[in-house]
Amino acid sequence: MSDRGRKHVNDLRGVGKLVVEATKGVTDLVQAVHGAIGGAPARLFSAPVYGGIRGVTALVDSTLDLALGQLGGVLGEGTPGPERAAVLAALNGLLGDYLAETKNPLAIEMRLHRSETAAPTPKILVLVHGSSMNHQAWEAARDLGYTPVHLDYNSGLHVSTNGRAFDALLEELVAEWSVPVETIAIVAHSMGGLLTRSACHYAEEMKHRWRDKLRAIVFLGAPHHGAPVERRGNWLETLLGVTRYSAPFARLGKIRSAGVTDLRFGNVIDEHWRGRDRFELDADARTPVPLPPAVDCYAIAAENDALVPLASAMGEHPNPALRLDFPASRRFLVKGTGHVGMLRKPEVWDQIERWLVTW
Repeated sequence: MSDRGRKHVNDLRGVGKLVVEATKGVTDLVQAVHGAIGGAPARLFSAPVYGGIRGVTALVDSTLDLALGQLGGVLGEGTPGPERAAVLAALNGLLGDYLAETKNPLAIEMRLHRSETAAPTPKILVLVHGSSMNHQAWEAARDLGYTPVHLDYNSGLHVSTNGRAFDALLEELVAEWSVPVETIAIVAHSMGGLLTRSACHYAEEMKHRWRDKLRAIVFLGAPHHGAPVERRGNWLETLLGVTRYSAPFARLGKIRSAGVTDLRFGNVIDEHWRGRDRFELDADARTPVPLPPAVDCYAIAAENDALVPLASAMGEHPNPALRLDFPASRRFLVKGTGHVGMLRKPEVWDQIERWLVTW
């Protein structure tokens, strides 16, 4: 079987596992609702029915790999393309922690890659996408006099988990680059900004060499202090859990990855989430993680961003200890566009070029 065919088989196997788990989960949910409404008699008489559904689901699970193996020859002709990559990125954003925990083949492994047509130079530009996206988000990126390198990652994992892995990959990149590295700049969108700050934090702890090469970071729509969209999801869970009739539906609100719940307040290190129930409605308990020292940091926000408020993207916070200090000369507000649209705006790349040309 060809490599592409094997990848396609793995895709289907991964989807099959998700279908199996989703069926079991929905079965549990429906049974819980029936039990809440009907009380003990409903639970007694419906239990064998739901048990039968789970049994059939388990049977499907056990025969899935065999069926896919038999279809391998036919699937070997398939050619997964950009659509496949986009779907996997979105799926990893929503369920990536679960995919990784269950060793599902749909889980994306973090990697840095450069185009074969881009020759290594002493100046590296690392492009870091946001939640539920991939390197295709950077199609409008310009040649800024650097060698572009793209990071792809499972955005459903905790930001700090990805931050540690990103730190390690950058250290390997510098060690294996075919010419001496003089300058590293990072352009990071959305969650990618949190991941970048996390990587810088852990690089400083580990005294990694790449950190000394880092000269500039441009944050585009980064939720430095969280995204209200995630917080509203948290409120919804709490409201749904108020009565015994709606409580089972609160489980649906928990279909959010660790990466997504990190967006509530902008978690970047382990201490921001460890030891806490990430679905509990609580206050912002983050300790300060300042911008990396001796690095020129820039912030770009979109006027019509419905996901990340202007204040969050600009690092502003009522608590001075949590505030990120971007000077006025290192801030840029792009008009007439939103969270994703800013990546395609010529004026955004004009501004980035003006900032990075000094390096």
